[in-house]
Amino acid sequence: MDRPRSERALIEAIAGLLEQRGQRTVRWIGDDAAVVRARRLAVVSVDTMVEGVHFRLARSTPADVGHRVLAAALSDLAAMGAAPGEAYFSLGVGRPLDAGGALELMAGAERLAAETGTTIAGGDVVASPTPVISVTVVGWADDETELVGRDGALAGDLVGVTGRLGGSTAGLAVLDGRAGGGIHAAALIDRHMRPTPRLADGRRLGRLGAHAMIDVSDGLAGDAGLIGAASGVLLEIDLAAVPLDDGVELVAAELGVDPAELASAGGEDYELCFCVAPTDRPAVDRALDDVHWIGRVTAGPPHGARLLGPAGPVELSGYVHTLG
Repeated sequence: MDRPRSERALIEAIAGLLEQRGQRTVRWIGDDAAVVRARRLAVVSVDTMVEGVHFRLARSTPADVGHRVLAAALSDLAAMGAAPGEAYFSLGVGRPLDAGGALELMAGAERLAAETGTTIAGGDVVASPTPVISVTVVGWADDETELVGRDGALAGDLVGVTGRLGGSTAGLAVLDGRAGGGIHAAALIDRHMRPTPRLADGRRLGRLGAHAMIDVSDGLAGDAGLIGAASGVLLEIDLAAVPLDDGVELVAAELGVDPAELASAGGEDYELCFCVAPTDRPAVDRALDDVHWIGRVTAGPPHGARLLGPAGPVELSGYVHTLG
């Protein structure tokens, strides 16, 4: 394929990569705006990643970046219990992301879109001094009762998490050369580069009556605290119960830190942390393949999250976004 040499040519080349899915999208790429049938509740989220801050093309492929930014946005839909629908990409193209790299990026995003039943329905392309990728995703629900926010956790609830944690943080340490990772190195790097949004689990948890839910994007310590703060309760997390990805203990040993603390403070695992009534635990165990129970909700105060180690509370925070 010839490398596109203009914005219009790049848009046309991107359009050739993408596939329309389902019956909801009436018009998509090729018009000034997409047209989508909307007889249900729309759930909308935006994620933006910047070269040098959220990714580095010197150590990742454009396809990895396309997968990762779409996965991060879809994970927000999973945390709400919404079904995926459409995605809209805005690409700021500039060195080291040229037009050929932008096509590779969109091909990576389209592969994940196909896996999740998402239609990439439009977007924008501009020249930029620094590569910037922003994606807006729209999810859908038939009724508000299917959706889950952060603010419904109740004293007495159990705290659960899907999957295992720490793999992304450990993978980043391997990529940065701060750890080797041994036989787990490749899998840990893949965990960081190509996370899987827990869309089906989020829908199941919503239907099963989860009281509160959040995706673990900025670290369990911080994200669990957001549930507690929004709900006016305290989530008490047992660090010994935090499930670890294979290789996290090895990387933690290389870094000289506690593995559970590494997993709880690190981010971008894109698993789901949720709160349910104790009576709903058996149904959740039956419905989800890989769920772990890591704590309990109390009335507090304080309101937020408390992480408990063998010797008592451990002061941890997740990733904190700063400006300037």
